[in-house]
Amino acid sequence: MKQSRRTRNHPQRKHRRVIVGFLGALLLQLLAMQQPAAAQQGFVVIVHPSNPVSSQSADELSRIFLKKTAKWENGARVEPVDLAASSAVRARFSQMVHGKGTAAISAYWQKMIFSGREVPPAELGTAAEVIAFVASHRGGVGYVAEGAALGEGVKAIRISP
Repeated sequence: MKQSRRTRNHPQRKHRRVIVGFLGALLLQLLAMQQPAAAQQGFVVIVHPSNPVSSQSADELSRIFLKKTAKWENGARVEPVDLAASSAVRARFSQMVHGKGTAAISAYWQKMIFSGREVPPAELGTAAEVIAFVASHRGGVGYVAEGAALGEGVKAIRISP
């Protein structure tokens, strides 16, 4: 009796599911190991000094960085910028502002890119690059490690409840 293709491949599919499950569990473990370092790293949200905003709620900041809010109160276009995905400061920002880890935010952006709706904010590697970007863009908004030297080209805003 001839076996159907579906029956013959069944052990291979089961093997793939086991491997995918193992890789997923390994990724979760790696992310969990990263959290203690991220929890120690505070952050400051910065905007261009011409921006009249002095505070934003975490919910509104989340909307800004997920590009669900396109304009500031003064009508200027919002231009968010992120730190690199591997940054402990970004991990802390994602947890505090979005209420999710960086992996969940990356998954959100993958869906947005795949559906053709939006692209994520630019990723910059250092606090100095984030500060320079925000200083040169009127609608710029970013975050850096608490205690970073901000200079005169940006201003820090409060995260309101």
